Amino acid sequence: YRLQLSLSFSHSFSNDDRSEVDGSVVSMVSVTSSSSRLLPPKERLREKAFEYCQRLIEQCDRKAQKKTDTDLQKACMVEAVSILDCVCVEDPSLVFRAFPSIKALFGRLSLDLSFARVLLPIAQFYLNHGEMAAVACESVWKLVFGRFPAELFNDPFLAHELLRFLRLNLESLQLRAPEFIRFLPNLLKFLAWDSSAVVDDFVDLLPSLVTEGTAVEMLHTLLDLPCLSATLVLQLRSMSLPISEPSNRGLLSLDAFRNPAFRGLFLFLLRVETGSGHTIDRLSTLHDLLAEAADWPRVVRCAQAVPVLLHVYFNTVVTVADEKLLAHLVLVMLERSSLLFAIPTYRKEIHRVLSCHLLRLCKLRPSLVVDQSHQLLEFVGTTANVYSQEEVYTHVVWVLGEYLSVSSDSRCSVTLITSCFETLEAVLFEITSSAPPPGTVCPAPKVITTLMSALAKLASRSHDLIPRVSLFFSKLRTVARSGSAVWCSDEDDLVAIATRVLHWTRVDVTAGSIRRYLDAA
Repeated sequence: YRLQLSLSFSHSFSNDDRSEVDGSVVSMVSVTSSSSRLLPPKERLREKAFEYCQRLIEQCDRKAQKKTDTDLQKACMVEAVSILDCVCVEDPSLVFRAFPSIKALFGRLSLDLSFARVLLPIAQFYLNHGEMAAVACESVWKLVFGRFPAELFNDPFLAHELLRFLRLNLESLQLRAPEFIRFLPNLLKFLAWDSSAVVDDFVDLLPSLVTEGTAVEMLHTLLDLPCLSATLVLQLRSMSLPISEPSNRGLLSLDAFRNPAFRGLFLFLLRVETGSGHTIDRLSTLHDLLAEAADWPRVVRCAQAVPVLLHVYFNTVVTVADEKLLAHLVLVMLERSSLLFAIPTYRKEIHRVLSCHLLRLCKLRPSLVVDQSHQLLEFVGTTANVYSQEEVYTHVVWVLGEYLSVSSDSRCSVTLITSCFETLEAVLFEITSSAPPPGTVCPAPKVITTLMSALAKLASRSHDLIPRVSLFFSKLRTVARSGSAVWCSDEDDLVAIATRVLHWTRVDVTAGSIRRYLDAA
């Protein structure tokens, strides 16, 4: 398109030496040499466009007197560099003539971030031609993927253009500059700052950024996006508000941001590259410090984008991860389910996403249940998880009941089945023999029936457990039919549970009867 514009420019302003163009315009364009006149029209157009853009870049070196002139200079440099790039793509022999001026321009502009949008076409030129010219591009990528997102995350135009640059050049970047992936935490600042404007870009980009090396850190980073959003707000406020300003209810988190004791936590969130720290041991502290940000509009919008990105992440990670990495991700999912920023709707949505994909991972690799049986049993053996993480807890119990069997993994032993049975039995006994802890509600009937179902399945795989599960269900039926269960506040729910228990106690607890009943239910 730019070459077509140059062609129309050439036709309107020149007809060999008989042009009637004003002398001031002619002075801007290099005089046609005798050698260029001998070139075919297309090659001559390239040569003339090349010379004109070089001259234009030289003229933009002059300091502008007015802001409008500065903006015009920036626009001219963007177009000149873009046309040079197009010309060099069509005629690679021009690359070596173009690079000195491009390199000099980069050196002059790279110190001033107000020229960021001019530097992107220069980065495009380096990406397309740097390998051919054997030019080191590391400083370009550190600027574009390092300083730009870190310092200009709140510039919506730059965010759009930089993410567009990524999307259009993803394959080239993976081939010629694979180090850009290490700047992932930095790029996510655009998402944390203005999620509604750039979430579609990240939905497209995320699958290409998930690798075996980035998968674990990316999961943590996505879950921490609302915290990053709040921290970016505090960073800007910290620069605009004086340190001596007295604290008030709206600035408690700002005081924490400026406090050296907590500086490491915030610096971790603001990190530029991957693999530069670990803060999970102090996440609860960080969440407490940012508690007042839970209802900030920018933070809430960011939290709404996380479930969408998590679905994209998990759909991708199952295609690139080996069994060892998937096992690690299961542990991260269990660990982080209790370490989420305190936005009620956010926690609920994240628990739903984690539950869905935990089930999917275990269905894809049933051996994960035996591999991580210790951690899974530790999770379901903690009664507090029934009340705080109901969705995740229910799915973990179902996974244990479904896949802890010899048919799913030959390593599954009677000892492991018995251990799981005793853990689930203890939890079910505890929650059905006492009122829920203060400040919590009664567990949903789904939790009770899922625990019952898992116990019955496990008993069918170890006949020594059949009398125990029959006796326990009989006692539970008696309590449920009495109508005085403190662990269930809804009468209809209690009737449903009692009916389910009655069905269990009317049949022999064998593998066949359990499967028939489950299918019918």
